[in-house]
Amino acid sequence: MIHLEQVRKKRGATTRQGLFPFSVPVIAALAELDLAEVTFFVGENGSGKSTLLEAIGLAANLPFVGTEDGPLDPALQSQRQLAAALGLVWRKRTHRGFFLRAEDFFGFQKRLARERVALVDQLDAIDIEYAGRSALARGLAKGPIAASIGAMDHRYGADPDAKSHGEAFLRLFQSRFVPDSLILMDEPEAALSPQNQLGLVALVRSMVGEGAQFVIATHSPILLAVPDARIYGFDGGRIEASRYDELAHVRITRDFLNDPARYLRLL
Repeated sequence: MIHLEQVRKKRGATTRQGLFPFSVPVIAALAELDLAEVTFFVGENGSGKSTLLEAIGLAANLPFVGTEDGPLDPALQSQRQLAAALGLVWRKRTHRGFFLRAEDFFGFQKRLARERVALVDQLDAIDIEYAGRSALARGLAKGPIAASIGAMDHRYGADPDAKSHGEAFLRLFQSRFVPDSLILMDEPEAALSPQNQLGLVALVRSMVGEGAQFVIATHSPILLAVPDARIYGFDGGRIEASRYDELAHVRITRDFLNDPARYLRLL
């Protein structure tokens, strides 16, 4: 299902011409962008795909999977200015979903660990405060906190650090992908093996069948192969609809795998 139908730059929006992120060519040239059930942003590093994706996540008021929530993250100050200049056209407004920036996933794990420690400390404080009172009284006081810890452990595992980076990524996807949601992901393939990238493709296709919509910035030819996805290329200073077989990422990867020695001789 398409929840977010279009992203456009507001008429008369205040932009800091010549300053980041409005100095990025694709941002300066942006007028409107139509989205599909699965939309990919692809381009070279620095082309602006992550910047635009972050701004869309802020404009849509999605929770950020990171060290800080998006509105509080000092690293996203420029993206918040871009978000204020964007207009979102909704076909069916949803408040479900999230934004994942792969580079900040370690920060998210540390944030979870801090929150869990704080909850455990609250349980210990109740034991001290309720010393000498009945087990029932202690149980009633601890109930909501214990439930929060249980929900966190069920969703992410009691010790996320015990899993590899890729395993933790997949656990997050499996727990946070929900029906009728808008999910934005920036380079989710970063920690995933090719096999697990195929697993993510399967998850995306399954969730689309349950009403989820995805906008993903990626370099991965595997993810880009999701059937019926809309692909936007960010190279050349403009955002342009692109075909899978025409993408440089796909062509270079295919040619390299067909004859790696030829490429290595040129390096």
